[in-house]
Amino acid sequence: MEEQFILRVPPSVAERIEQLLSGNASSSEDKSLDLSFSEDGRSGAFVIGNDRFPASLLDLPTVVESFKTYDDSALVKTADIGQMIMVREESDIVADVMEYRHGLTPPMRDARKRRFRREPDLNPELVQRVERDLINIMTGGTVENVDVEVNEPGENGKKVVSMPAVKTQVPKAVANSGEPDRSDSDESDDSM
Repeated sequence: MEEQFILRVPPSVAERIEQLLSGNASSSEDKSLDLSFSEDGRSGAFVIGNDRFPASLLDLPTVVESFKTYDDSALVKTADIGQMIMVREESDIVADVMEYRHGLTPPMRDARKRRFRREPDLNPELVQRVERDLINIMTGGTVENVDVEVNEPGENGKKVVSMPAVKTQVPKAVANSGEPDRSDSDESDDSM
């Protein structure tokens, strides 16, 4: 597949690029076209002739597929496009964002907000506690603190009991006397 991107330019620049591509450039100055980025890889400059325009590389909210046709009936997919180079006029305000808010077509206006689920707000302490508990369980231990919810038929319906789990000592594996190691990997299969 090819590597492709979308180049979005102001109307005045688009006219000059069309003249350059059609071969009707008015002077030799207009024939130069350059795009260079700074070290961050997200901001740069688009140069056409002697004019410099600020440019920035933005991520699109969705992936756009690009197709080619050789016979006007069969389409061949050439690329998945996920980024756009936005060229602005010198006077335009450059926002310091890495993702373009809108899609390429009017129905995709404000696509992130309207079409995708919000990321959940997670408490970092809760995430760290769950990670510790999972690592502890995987190493053979138990969960540190557990909230137990007991359903009892009665007036309240639920009774919540908070009790710390008792940490049991798991004995370390003792080497088997002369028996081969029994693991699930294919490399240790002695049956062949």
